[in-house]
Order: sequence, then structure tokens, then C-alpha cells
Amino acid sequence: MIDSKTKLYCIFGKPVTHSKSPLIHNACFQKHHMNSVYLAFEIDEISEGIATMRTLNIKGASVTIPFKESIMAYLDEIDEEALSIGAVNTVVNKDGKLIGYNTDYKAAVSPLKPFGIKNKTVCIIGAGGAAQAVAYGIHKEKGKLVIINRNKERGKRLASKYNAEFISMDKMNQTEIDKEAINKTNIINADIIINTTSIGMSPDIETCAFPLTLLDSRMVVMDIVYTPLKTKLLSIAQSKGCTTIDGLSMFLHQGAAQFKLWTDILPDIKLMRQTIIKENN
Repeated sequence: MIDSKTKLYCIFGKPVTHSKSPLIHNACFQKHHMNSVYLAFEIDEISEGIATMRTLNIKGASVTIPFKESIMAYLDEIDEEALSIGAVNTVVNKDGKLIGYNTDYKAAVSPLKPFGIKNKTVCIIGAGGAAQAVAYGIHKEKGKLVIINRNKERGKRLASKYNAEFISMDKMNQTEIDKEAINKTNIINADIIINTTSIGMSPDIETCAFPLTLLDSRMVVMDIVYTPLKTKLLSIAQSKGCTTIDGLSMFLHQGAAQFKLWTDILPDIKLMRQTIIKENN
């Protein structure tokens, strides 16, 4: 029952109508008999979201596209790892002090570890908040990074942070790919491809973040998009014999870590997964 003692949690982003975060976090609150509720707030300015968080005493927040980097300027304190990453996806309201954390990077590398990351060439598509976290995690595991991004300035900035190679999205999307130029890069030799952008997310499910002709059966292809669960990138990659990892794994692990930061309770990831699958069916 929602009453005057109900604690409020939320997600800030744009768009957020697709988000399954309310589904999994409310299921966990119910499981642990907690008088709490989690809502989705689509906002235009993260500064307004933070002001609302302070005014309404919102106990915790998830942060998604496009605010993972810009939110940092409005927080009272930021965890060291989130500072190193340069992005925040979780906020904890500790007695009025808003503290930023990042639970994305461990959640991203966890499903990749069985395939090995050290000395593997890992191609990351994107340079936003999610890409920052994934790049940090891959670098920490001693993988070799290649960054692909539409905005050259942002892409080069992320690449230089980890001494990685940068390739512009324009070059990747050329109709006639210059094979000689491509062969001078690590694209074809990439062991792991990770899409960290919203490309391919519902409702634009026919879009693809990576040239499908460059997919090779020996590659591991991961997409952090989880609506739909099987994006066009993953569907084509699977048809070409690639090992594929959908976005649900990263989503659930980062969500579980958020719940732990807010409540000091580590939730049941199986319950979270079953909750989403049940809704999708």
C-alpha cells in the first residue's frame, strides 16, 4: 500500500517509456515487503530532475540516456570509480546528500569474461555514458579498445583516454567500404563488438549500429539494448554464426547493484529476469 511513509525511487532519462526498471525494482520492493515505489520520469533537463529529487526527498535514482555524464555537475559527491569512468548511472540520497555511482561497468564485463577479454580487440560503438563505463571495464580487464562514434570529437576524446583507436561512424557506414583503409584498422580483426548506443531500440528496430557485412562468425557480439531483446544487430550476427549476448544480462546486473546501493539488499536476479520475461509473454 502506498501511503505517507512510502519511499520514492525513480529513473531519469529521455526517452524512458521503454524502461523495464520500474518493473524489476518494484518487484524487488514487493519481494522484500518494503514500503517503496519506483517510477519513471522523462525529463528535458537533468538539473530539474536533481532539484525534484532534493525537494521530494527521492531516496534513489537510476540515470539513463542522455544524462549519465551531465548529471555529475549537480551531485554533492561522486564515487571514485564513477569519477574515473566519467559517468553516473545511480544516485543515492544519503540524508540529503546526493552521491553518484556507476554500476554499469561490472555489469557489462561480467557476461564477456567467459570468452576472455585480456588482449582481445574489443570494438565499442558509441562514446556516451554507457560507452564510458564499458570502455573502463574493458580497459581494466586489459582488452584492446577500438571506439566507433558518430560525433568525432567525443569519440576521439574517449579513445585518447584509453590509448584506443578511433573510427568515425561515417567511415563505417560508407556504401563502398575502402577495403585497403579498413584493413589498416582493427575492425575486421575485432574479437568482440559491443553496441552501447540506442541504435536498434524500439521503435526503430530496423536500424543497426554496425555494418553487417563486417560481422564474422568468430566474433562475440553484444548489444546493451534490451527492447527488443533480440535487436537486428544480434539477429543478423546470430545468423552469421557469431556468439551473441543480449542487453538483458547487463541491465539486470546493473539494476541489482543499484538496488543493493539503495537498500543494502542484494536482490534475486532470477526473480528480476522472470519478471521481465513474464511481462513480455
